[in-house]
Amino acid sequence: MLAFTRNAALRASSRAFSTTASRSADMAKLLLIGRLGKDPEVRYTKNDKEYIAYTVATTNTTPTAEGVQPTTTWHHVLSFNPASNNYLRTLKRGSLVYAEANFELRQPDPNADPDTPEGQRQLFLRHEHIRVLRSPPKDKEEQDAD
Repeated sequence: MLAFTRNAALRASSRAFSTTASRSADMAKLLLIGRLGKDPEVRYTKNDKEYIAYTVATTNTTPTAEGVQPTTTWHHVLSFNPASNNYLRTLKRGSLVYAEANFELRQPDPNADPDTPEGQRQLFLRHEHIRVLRSPPKDKEEQDAD
């Protein structure tokens, strides 16, 4: 009886880490905390489908011989969700945001010129969620209007 119980427990625990492919649960997610580099832009695909493109700037510090050097990385995110797009249109450059995006690394086309985007590896970020942590300071003109 004890051997049966032990074998049943081993089988149950081995199933928790199955090697069976489960594509619906696979994901690659990027979490960004940074500032919007410019106001989100409305763009259109070749099939006239509207989407929003926005850029989040993050700053990393790199130790160097001269001290700590800050470097800025620009992350270009695309949103194809109409409900999210309406909200994204209201955001302003300089807003501190927390953004979640799924990402896909696309390999270069072996027949393309290496100096073109098609000839280079590309990271595509697809918008999932965004939250404004802090709005940008108001411009002098906006303060005068209040």
